[in-house]
Amino acid sequence: MSKIAFLFPGQGAQAVGMCRELEAELPAVKALFDRANAVLGFDLRAICFDGPPEALEATDVSQPAIFVASLAALESLKATNPDVVRDCQGAAGLSLGEYTALVFAGALDFESGLEVVRRRGQAMQAAALASPSGMMSALGLDEAKADELCQRVAPHGRLWKANMLGPGNIVVSGDASALEHVEPIALELGAMKCIRLAVAGAFHTPLMNPADEQLAEVLARVDVRAPRIPVYSNVDASPHADPAEIRKILVSQVLQSVRWDESMRKMLADGFDTFYEIGPGRVLTGLLKRIDRKTPCTNVPAR
Repeated sequence: MSKIAFLFPGQGAQAVGMCRELEAELPAVKALFDRANAVLGFDLRAICFDGPPEALEATDVSQPAIFVASLAALESLKATNPDVVRDCQGAAGLSLGEYTALVFAGALDFESGLEVVRRRGQAMQAAALASPSGMMSALGLDEAKADELCQRVAPHGRLWKANMLGPGNIVVSGDASALEHVEPIALELGAMKCIRLAVAGAFHTPLMNPADEQLAEVLARVDVRAPRIPVYSNVDASPHADPAEIRKILVSQVLQSVRWDESMRKMLADGFDTFYEIGPGRVLTGLLKRIDRKTPCTNVPAR
C-alpha cells in the first residue's frame, strides 16, 4: 500500500483567477471564502478571482490567499478522491505552506490558521518595507558555493542562504545592495543563471526581525494541538508533536533557512512514496522530481 503525503505551496504560487472554477462547483469552497472574508475584513474572493495582480502579490494579501486557495484545492480532492485524503499519512508545506499543512493535520483550525497567516504576512511586509531587500535564485550552486557567494558579497551588504530547495536550487536573501552584486559572482562560482524573485523582502533571514516577535505574540493566543499526522518542519526537516515546540518552530521559520531539500529526503527515507501537491502552481512537483525522479507527485490545482 502506498504511503501518501500532501505538499502545500508557499508565497509566489498565487495567480489571478485562482479558485474561480472551484467556487462555482463546490459549496465547501464558497463557504471557505465566506469564512475567510469574515476573518480578514476584506474581500479575498474578489482579489483572488479578479486581481489586480499587484494587490494579490502584496505579502499581506498573497499569504492568506495562497493559504485559502490551497485549502480550496483540498476540498476538490475530498470531493473527487476522498480515499486519498483519508489515507494521507504525512504533510509538509513550503514556508507559508507549513501553516496549511498544520490546518490539514488538525493542529490549527481554519480561522486560527488564517488569522496567524494574516498577521504573519503583515509583519513580514512591514519588515520588508523597513529595510530595502529581496531574494534571488542562484541556479546551479551547491551549499558550499552558496556559502562562498555570501562571503564574497559581504563587503556590499548582508546575504544569507534562504531556501535550499533541491539539487542546484538555492535561493539567497539579503540587502538590496548585496543583491546587486550576486549575479557576476554567482556565475563565476558556476551558477547557470540568477533570477530575482518577485517578493517584497529578504524572507527567512534576520532582516525579518521583528516579524518573528510579532508572530510569537499571535501564536501565543491561538490554540495549537498535536497534529494527527506528522508535519515536517522547514526549519529542521522533522515532524513535531508538542504544541509549544510547534509554536517555537513557526517563529524560528521567519528568520531561518527553509530546508526543503532535506525535508523531502527525510520524507522519502521515512517511506513516503506517493505525493500530492495541493494548491496553486506546480513548483513543489518540479522540486520533488529534481530530488527523486521516480517518485510520483500529482498536482491538485486551485483552478
